[in-house]
Amino acid sequence: MINVTAENFETEVVQASQSTFVLIDFWAPWCGPCKVIGPMLEKLEAEYAGRFTLAKIDSDQEQEISQAFGIRSIPTFVLMKGGKPVDGFMGAVPEGQLREFLDKHIPADTGVPAEPEPEIAAMDPAQAQAHLAQALAAKPDDNDLRFDYVKLLISTAQLKEAGAALAPGLAQIPVPMRFSALQQMLATMQFVSTDPQGQWAPEQFNALIAKNPRDFDARLAKSRVLMAHGQWTTAMDELLEIIMRDKKWMDEVPRKTFVAILELLTPPKPKTGAESPGKTSSGIEIAGKAAVVEDEQAKMLSAYRRRLSMMLN
Repeated sequence: MINVTAENFETEVVQASQSTFVLIDFWAPWCGPCKVIGPMLEKLEAEYAGRFTLAKIDSDQEQEISQAFGIRSIPTFVLMKGGKPVDGFMGAVPEGQLREFLDKHIPADTGVPAEPEPEIAAMDPAQAQAHLAQALAAKPDDNDLRFDYVKLLISTAQLKEAGAALAPGLAQIPVPMRFSALQQMLATMQFVSTDPQGQWAPEQFNALIAKNPRDFDARLAKSRVLMAHGQWTTAMDELLEIIMRDKKWMDEVPRKTFVAILELLTPPKPKTGAESPGKTSSGIEIAGKAAVVEDEQAKMLSAYRRRLSMMLN
């Protein structure tokens, strides 16, 4: 059991929930029901032997966190995994109901150590696809798996399969931004593979744009061809030319495509325990090519975010 404050919330709840379930207990010293259920939770935490962590937050002392979670009464309990709430309940409930709640989400302890997850990056595309497909079939609600699977399908030109795999992600409310980004990337690859302009050279688009700078169809088509070839910054420059002239054109597809590029180029947050680029596992700064490259990409993305913001304001 850990006591959580605003100072350690990021570490003890958000980061910790990347590797294990964290059950937040919003309580207060004056709350009678809190005193009843608190010892039961501590007992279950010990019994579950590391399968979840109990994080207690004094709602009176940590009002900012309570407000962020929309806490209206106590005790209130929120189960976190992957940095996000997955379920919760309010009030002091019997121990049997507590067990049912935990067992609904937390895998049973089989006594057999879990096999380490293979590194997708080390596999060839066929192996990675088979692995991700099998993992997603077992965990269809895992957005990380779905994102990686769809991204791989798009990169290997399996566009029909990518659309089918992406559909459950787009059905979520609200739609996660990274799935919206994949939707735009999928539309780009579909255009490049089916439209005759998808095979054009940039100079052919430039000739049309020179005649009419407001030929947004040509500019959008050019940006999609550039995206398909990994020329991200040039593609964003072309999209900004459209946004600068008409923010609302074509239901804001240029803006949505621009945001998709930023999302797809943003590195995922490292898992808990993983070394950050440019740092040792203990957090000591080190010099290295990878760290420099990532810093340059971060600077580029930040600069383009600012440019987009300026265009929209």
